[in-house]
Amino acid sequence: MHVLCCISHDSELIAALLACSFFCLFPEVGRRLKHLQGINFDELFWSLYTRQCMKQESKIRCIVHYFERVCQCMPRGFVSFERKVLPLEYNPNYVSYPEAEYWAKSTTPLCSVQVHSTGVIEDQPGETLEVEFADEYFGGLTLRHGCLQEEIRFMMNPELIAGMLFLPRMDKNEAIEIVGAERFTLYTGFGSSFQFAGDYLNNKELESYMRRRTRVVAIDAIPRPGRRQYKPDGLLREVNKAFTGYLHQCKHQAGTLPSSASGSQVVECSERLCIDHEEKKIGVATGNWGCGVFGGDPEVKIMLQWLAISQSGRPFMSYYTFGLQALQNVNQVVERIGLQEMNVGELWSKLVEYSTERFSRRTKLGFFSWLITSHSLPPIE
Repeated sequence: MHVLCCISHDSELIAALLACSFFCLFPEVGRRLKHLQGINFDELFWSLYTRQCMKQESKIRCIVHYFERVCQCMPRGFVSFERKVLPLEYNPNYVSYPEAEYWAKSTTPLCSVQVHSTGVIEDQPGETLEVEFADEYFGGLTLRHGCLQEEIRFMMNPELIAGMLFLPRMDKNEAIEIVGAERFTLYTGFGSSFQFAGDYLNNKELESYMRRRTRVVAIDAIPRPGRRQYKPDGLLREVNKAFTGYLHQCKHQAGTLPSSASGSQVVECSERLCIDHEEKKIGVATGNWGCGVFGGDPEVKIMLQWLAISQSGRPFMSYYTFGLQALQNVNQVVERIGLQEMNVGELWSKLVEYSTERFSRRTKLGFFSWLITSHSLPPIE
């Protein structure tokens, strides 16, 4: 298990690290043994010779555009990378990795929900915690052939790539939060249709620790879960993973870290680096986490995220459906759950009951239809 830590680099150092990656200067031997991603660009360059070269060319154009921008005017400020950990051992002085009973007994009210059928997470107005649908290895296939939500986010905000150098694979009780990574590019498309679409000027201001007010949290879902996602351990794993990412770690940490500084690298106690985070109520902008190629049930996943966001004390969930047909009625379902004044524990119990029936094949209904028909909620018009 890894320990809670937060590392901050200034933008100039990050640019230097990315230049070394671009020219393939980092030694790669032994990185996988340490559960670290490959950090050089050689596989990305090699992928230009594959059949899907258009998206790969666009990925390289995003990186080259980043270098053009920083050579014209080096950004000022810092980017922090925080490994968020919920300890597996119980301790009454801080929040540890919850068991199912924790969720079943919660009386926390459900937070408000805003649903968007169009738009994207990174364009959410104001300051929010923006969810990155991560691989367990931070960055996923960014420097290889991948071009889904995580990889596209890393192309828009190339400073995120620096974290691949030193952030090992996430365990089930870990997430990674990045504050301050600047966005440099516009894009169109998704997957094989991804294309670089020009320059983007980031107008988000710097906060007191000289980081841009862009907050990204990386949480990895269970890949291709199949029926396991309806088992108690599958539900618990996913809700706890989201909870780890959304919780204010600095408020509930198990201890503090020593503070030190060396040149442009700063290692700070997590509590210091998120004082501003605590002073304001920052909501969560998310979407179909763990769905799509990961194969998760979108009706279950959105409810699990709602539970985790509410339990972590966030004021709202801003959810982008990306036009997914399975979620076309989510607004009405959220409204009806609100009319019943359900809390976290009650909604969790409904999910567990439904998932038990779904796993045993006693129902083939989706969660929304099951909830409406089985629990006397007003029907969806």
